[in-house]
Amino acid sequence: MRLIKIALVALVIAGLIWGCARAPQRKPDEPVPGAPKEEPTISLYIKERDIKKNIKLEEYLAGVVAAEMEPTWPENALAAQAILARTFTMENIQAGRVRKLHGTDASTDIEEFQAYDPSRINDKVLRAVASTRGQVITYRGDYVKGWFSACDGGISATAEEGLAYTKEPTPYIKAGARDGCLEVTVPENRHWSVTIPLEQVRAAVREISGQDPGNINTVEIVERGPSGRATRIQVGSATVGGPDLRLALGSDKVRSTLISSARIEGYNLVLEGKGFGHGVGLCQWGANKMASEGKSPQEIIKFYYQDVDIQKLWD
Repeated sequence: MRLIKIALVALVIAGLIWGCARAPQRKPDEPVPGAPKEEPTISLYIKERDIKKNIKLEEYLAGVVAAEMEPTWPENALAAQAILARTFTMENIQAGRVRKLHGTDASTDIEEFQAYDPSRINDKVLRAVASTRGQVITYRGDYVKGWFSACDGGISATAEEGLAYTKEPTPYIKAGARDGCLEVTVPENRHWSVTIPLEQVRAAVREISGQDPGNINTVEIVERGPSGRATRIQVGSATVGGPDLRLALGSDKVRSTLISSARIEGYNLVLEGKGFGHGVGLCQWGANKMASEGKSPQEIIKFYYQDVDIQKLWD
């Protein structure tokens, strides 16, 4: 009997060892290769004045946070935005995207980089940036994509669904996160409606697909993603991606792809929906709500990003 017990114990131990060996190995919380250990000075292309200047990164971030989020919002929401903006900046500098365009690290052109408006900086913004100084979001030793939107309509999306992004896997994006942002957001994010002339729609479809949809008599959402966003839309005889059509028609008009109704009325396309933005990553109105409820910036980040580390690169 004693030998049997010893054998059983040995089997259990062997099973545990084997199970641990087979478990997926995750890199420890370690600095991103090549990441600076001291606050860098970056070069910034200022589109509005067509000039370049050097600026300390944390100073630059204050202008970004002030421009990207309402400066009067709760400090912890601003701090979460600061962590995201710092991550976005470092990841883009590492990739050298703006350097190829202007020979600089960053740009104030929102189509190329992030919004930037130092005139909106207040004490809340300065405290939010200072309290998260040097902090970035990483996944397995690399910067994450620092995506965010104004209002995810109450449920977050994958990068593939919300942005049609398939260049590389983004397993750190938490899809299907329900944040209750519609409870606190402005009315136009709870429900929006837009009327767009069919000629404009036809031109947009030609632009993004190379196909002429012909005379547009019908429109139909033929595919939705897990969160309910329109991923494929048939417009006349052509079928296009929901995120592509939104951008081509104007992301300020078609506020999201959480479209509840799409129809033709006369010579116009009429769309109705909720939310504002692509819904991938952090939701700003959701961050506002969580900050008001006492959540920390790090808790807010980890609500929208999963299995990530928040590292401090410099003091």
